[in-house]
Amino acid sequence: MDISPQCFSILLVLCIFIQSSAHGQSLKPEPFGRRAQAVETNKTLHETKTRFLLFGETNQGCQIRINHLDTLQECGFNSSRPLVMIIHGWSESVQFSRSHVHLIGYSLGAHVSGFAGSSIGGTRKIGRITGLDAAGPLFEGSSPSNRLSPDDANFVDAIHTFTREHMGLSVGIKQPIGHYDFYPNGGSFQPGCHFLELYRHIAKHGLNAITQTIKCSHERSVHLFIDSLLHAGTQSVAYLCSDMDSFSQGLCLSCKKGRCNTLGYHVRQEPRSKSKKLFLVTRAQSPFKVYHYQFKIQFINQTETPIQTTFTMSLLGTKEKMQKIAITLGKGIASNKTYSFLITLDVDIGELIMIKFKWESSAVWANVWNTVQTIIPWSTGPRHPGLVLKMIRVKAGETQQRMTFCSENTDDLQLRPTQEKIFVKCEIKSKTSKQKIR
Repeated sequence: MDISPQCFSILLVLCIFIQSSAHGQSLKPEPFGRRAQAVETNKTLHETKTRFLLFGETNQGCQIRINHLDTLQECGFNSSRPLVMIIHGWSESVQFSRSHVHLIGYSLGAHVSGFAGSSIGGTRKIGRITGLDAAGPLFEGSSPSNRLSPDDANFVDAIHTFTREHMGLSVGIKQPIGHYDFYPNGGSFQPGCHFLELYRHIAKHGLNAITQTIKCSHERSVHLFIDSLLHAGTQSVAYLCSDMDSFSQGLCLSCKKGRCNTLGYHVRQEPRSKSKKLFLVTRAQSPFKVYHYQFKIQFINQTETPIQTTFTMSLLGTKEKMQKIAITLGKGIASNKTYSFLITLDVDIGELIMIKFKWESSAVWANVWNTVQTIIPWSTGPRHPGLVLKMIRVKAGETQQRMTFCSENTDDLQLRPTQEKIFVKCEIKSKTSKQKIR
């Protein structure tokens, strides 16, 4: 029976979890809820004739079934003894093309996949290798021949999720190792994996909570890849960028000339001579996809000193209700300066049609503001000096749509503490306002 590439990839990923679940852990059944979920998920997979056999001193090949941990016990698996994994190849007489092979390796397995690809002789390479947070220690900074590299297959993609350094070492490799290297949330650490989440992990994993918390970011690469298979209709998009700081300013949401790509199984395969680093933001749990927006706002500060404050924006789209977001400009708002920042939403709100913008100021600042206006009545400036916000420019990363929003009340453009203003879509014809959002 033929096995589709997608089924084959799912199979490989599931095998990774069988190995990690069996290593040093009890073979007792999982809680009913999790077990039922695994069985239900398994029903959706295509049937395959691929078999996994465990050979020991007392058996001639006992079959291990996917998602049936009890078969490990039935086959006499002993986690205290060395484990040798033998993976058969294929015969050239079968006329099976190497370009149809997709190797998926997690952690150290990513480099093993690279060694397997580079060891094959001839001019034809393996079709694709995916590295899931490839191991960092002993591989960071090494030559391409000593680690996974773009030379090991026709196409190599890598997902980096735990590159944060501890004493000069990181669990996952930080340097680019593929044609496309994805760095979710910067690649250093992942949301939902902080030790502050330990209580949530205890409720889910029991006594294994500490272990789960430690390996949470490292293992997130596997979950992100599986997520791309489970949610084929809502793929996570990543964007070419130099670093996470620039990406956090919303400066990299371009898809021109291959500057964006899909993370996971459905990545657009474009082998290139130079590695591309792509960044994206994800949720803390599946489905991981978020929607990226760049906001560019130019304030006119009518005071002489920078204003440090927090704003909230409520976004209304054609599909969802208002989504509220808080923004803090830590260095303060200077006069006639344009601020660019990244906004992400967990839901698809459709086309953005209205923005409610509010200056969230403390009561103390509001009182000072009113006092200054009262004791300086002779000022030659505006009667109520403050912030002027004429327009907001938005670019949607997923749709590449550019929009401009103007104040609904054109007679009063000033923004005051605790005041909320409504901005609606508008067309600006002046040359200065046609500048492109980067």
